[in-house]
Amino acid sequence: MEQLMKQFNLAGNNTTIRTELIAGFTTFLSMVYIVFVNPTILQSAGIPFDQVFMATIIAAVVGTFIMALAANYPIAIAPGMGLNAYFASVVGSQGLSYQIVLGTVFIAGLLFMLLSLTNFREKLIEAIPNSLKYGITSGIGLFIAFIGLEMAGILDKTAEEGLIGDLSSPTALLSIAGLTITLILLARNVKGALFIGMIITAIIAYFTGQMPFEGGLPVGLPPVPVFMDMNILGVFSNSLYIVIFAFLLVTIFDTTGTLVGVAEQGGFMKNGSLPNAKSALMADAVATTTGSLFGTSPSTAYIESTTGVAAGGRTGLTSVVVGILFIVSMFFSPIVKAIATTPAITAPVLIIVGCFMIEGLSRVDWKTFDESFPAYATLLAMPLTSSIATGIAVGFISYPLLKLVSGKGKQVHWLLYIFAIIFVFYLLFTPMA
Repeated sequence: MEQLMKQFNLAGNNTTIRTELIAGFTTFLSMVYIVFVNPTILQSAGIPFDQVFMATIIAAVVGTFIMALAANYPIAIAPGMGLNAYFASVVGSQGLSYQIVLGTVFIAGLLFMLLSLTNFREKLIEAIPNSLKYGITSGIGLFIAFIGLEMAGILDKTAEEGLIGDLSSPTALLSIAGLTITLILLARNVKGALFIGMIITAIIAYFTGQMPFEGGLPVGLPPVPVFMDMNILGVFSNSLYIVIFAFLLVTIFDTTGTLVGVAEQGGFMKNGSLPNAKSALMADAVATTTGSLFGTSPSTAYIESTTGVAAGGRTGLTSVVVGILFIVSMFFSPIVKAIATTPAITAPVLIIVGCFMIEGLSRVDWKTFDESFPAYATLLAMPLTSSIATGIAVGFISYPLLKLVSGKGKQVHWLLYIFAIIFVFYLLFTPMA
């Protein structure tokens, strides 16, 4: 006990072992849905379920433990929502193997690690205007929501009249029931609402015969991890540089924004800066690289960590608890597989997470056209083109263009002009995904 208190400076952070344990359980319950949802999404890209399941947990454990032991923050890391959907869209739209796209994640992770050792990451974030940051995050949220609605059977892009699917189908009815249950839990501020909602929906699915659980024990030995199932040379032969950039850019936004948000809530910021920032930023960079080696999309800091901070978590001990619980979840692959292969159970989570990601739109300056339209264009482009990268390109091109014709060209950082030119060439000469 004394060793733990010294290791994480519990006394100096005005917390106790009991409080940190409770905070860890709270954070885990809030984000464990990723163990179900990530395999569901990446399985559609061709990656075997067991491989994604183990890769998800390995990336989460590695990143969260680094955050705990190197930075001493109660912030958890795991494969990010939106990034997994983008991964699947790249595979589907360009006809690439998932091994090649895993290669882009690996390269993005290495670049992320290098940037985390320099100040370029901060300069890049400062160069990109808030309207684009909020537009990109919100566009990803809408993109995820569309995927969830399709999985639920509520949205049907192939419908001849309108986009509404058959709401009387068993999948749609179960999805609507699960969505309603989860929304009620969230409205009542129930901790772990997303996870609990999935479990209740899974129980309904089991008794209605919609969940293909083959029986037997819901626990078992973890699947054997698959290592280095990637094709790095294919990244260069297919010129997937824009995909690398998209993974890198979105991960930078996600992690930095989450770190600042959780740090402000927990009172970790000191004179506007975050102590041990490089160690904290390195956690998700290493998790992204590690995850790609085993078979998953990029990792990021989770905003659900705020639930653990709200429960009193103030040190890395909270994150250690989260990491241990992820390890325990390895032994529940049979039940996770059954839930993940029933779209109606995971679809409500995607729809709701999409809502969480759109909240940044409230901070866009909608009264200034050359600020609002690029965010609006980015928001529309992502779900309509089924491509996060295309949405980013539209935003990066339209923002400096509108500023130039408005006589405000000097307000735009020079990096944005370079990115705009690059994106124009890619839109014209390269298949975007």
